Amino acid sequence: MNRNDLIYVAGHRGMVGASIVRALTRSGFTNLVTRTHAELALDNQAAARAFFEQVRPMYVLLGAARVGGIAANVRYAGDFIRDNLLIQTNVIDAAYRTGTRKLLFLASSCIYPKHATQPITESSLLTGPLEPTNRPYAVAKIAGLEMCDAYRRQFGFDAISVMPSNIYGVGDNFDPEDSHVVAGMMRRLHEAKATGAKSVTLWGTGTPLRELTYCDDLAEACIFLMENYSDEGPINVGSGEELSIRSLAETMAKIVEYDGEILWDASRPDGTPRKVMDQGRIRSLGWYPKVTLAEGLRRTYDWWLSSIEELASRFPSSSTRPTPK
Repeated sequence: MNRNDLIYVAGHRGMVGASIVRALTRSGFTNLVTRTHAELALDNQAAARAFFEQVRPMYVLLGAARVGGIAANVRYAGDFIRDNLLIQTNVIDAAYRTGTRKLLFLASSCIYPKHATQPITESSLLTGPLEPTNRPYAVAKIAGLEMCDAYRRQFGFDAISVMPSNIYGVGDNFDPEDSHVVAGMMRRLHEAKATGAKSVTLWGTGTPLRELTYCDDLAEACIFLMENYSDEGPINVGSGEELSIRSLAETMAKIVEYDGEILWDASRPDGTPRKVMDQGRIRSLGWYPKVTLAEGLRRTYDWWLSSIEELASRFPSSSTRPTPK
């Protein structure tokens, strides 16, 4: 990609999309196009086609999606499969039809089988049952990946699919019901500290193992792959390091400075028992993450605290103060 090429980042207000915009800007790309959902509803085929016909971006990074944690995936299963199928189908097809040179589709590690052999290689896709709690979302993402591959084979469209691990960082969603594990846990521990609670109860058993990757590392990987990779199937992107949810809670308690007892509610779902991805393919291309877990958690917590302070100044009444997202 040349630094003045027209690049469309879909979903730039989300955590990953915003990180991609920051990374592109840091790298000197000057011709970026973004649209909010109010300006462009990507789940509307006519609107998406009209946008691409008018703007004709040379490169597209597709980060727009409806996402959430276990609770949100269970509660809004129909919304998740419908919205994601519509968004990705409309964008991929419109990009191809209007001459986009290359598209990057952000999939999700949850599309791998629940009991895939660890570390998970890209060849594990579609070799076993999915985790039930996020199956509708995962099926939608599998369809997007297959669409990219099918358009590559039939039409010669250069569409690649990136498989990120669990992503966290600046811009994460801290909603108490719909957040992913890092943001949800960080909020619970912060509120326990703020209220002086002697203990805090977290979901599950604490035993599942996860691979966490900071959002800016993923963004840098996406740019790297746009410039250095073109092939069918997914390519894994992650830290390559795993830790238990219990260890994550202990590390985060130190970041938040909460010294109370951490309890576990085993009646709540754990999700996939272990999920760490093999990073051999992307490492062989020369990409490596830079941000350690401790540093990433610190940046995330500092950003969230500043968001709370900003909202407090705008909405002095705590009863009307919105949740920072």
